[in-house]
Amino acid sequence: MDVVIVEDELLAVKNLKTVLDEIGGINIIAVLESIAESVKWFESHLPPDLIFMDIHLADGLAFEIFEGTTIQCPVIFTTAYDEYALKAYKVNSIDYLLKPIDTQAVRKSIQKYRTLNPFHDMNTEFTKLLTLFRQLSRYKTNFLISKKGDKITPLPADSIAYIYIDNGIVKAITMDKASFTLENTLDEIAGMLNPSFFYRANRQYIVSRMAIKDVDLWFNNRLAVNLRFTAPERITISKERSRGFKSWLASS
Repeated sequence: MDVVIVEDELLAVKNLKTVLDEIGGINIIAVLESIAESVKWFESHLPPDLIFMDIHLADGLAFEIFEGTTIQCPVIFTTAYDEYALKAYKVNSIDYLLKPIDTQAVRKSIQKYRTLNPFHDMNTEFTKLLTLFRQLSRYKTNFLISKKGDKITPLPADSIAYIYIDNGIVKAITMDKASFTLENTLDEIAGMLNPSFFYRANRQYIVSRMAIKDVDLWFNNRLAVNLRFTAPERITISKERSRGFKSWLASS
């Protein structure tokens, strides 16, 4: 089987090569590091049997490769997105590998590739994927946090359990209970976060789906959200918003 790797991280390339060598019967015919290099290569070479492609490259999203040239073989994408996020963006016949990649996961992906219908319309799947990941990329994946000593550090959105207003200050609490101050207003942040994973519970709180333990029926047909660890106060959903919240919670 002839394989092309599209990846700009040397350690990731080394790891994938080691895994493919362990599986055996795989010939790596090219390692491409950028969108531009990939477009040029696929324009001038016969397609391989399979491509392993990192989603985020140094010069942009790898899906731009499909806008610059025609890909006529299956692709297994590699990504650093968390597993929960991937559930919402899974597409038939295109597989994903979460970094760091292990041998068992690659074996399963290759087996899936081998069972593909040879007449399957790959271009249709690429179009779906491009649309979905463009939608995903509209939302913030990191917030920049200022620290003492003139340092700035990224705070991954998927690490946040909830965001709330504390005496006029907007704070993000992570799944490991760390607290960070955010510069934006709660209204602004609500528009930055992916609504598939975050919900504006009320005027004071935004909650992550991953942080929700369960929900209690509360007074006057309201709901009370119980997180996996205690928040500073009870997070309630109004009667008017309870139906929408339950629909959101059930949409996982």
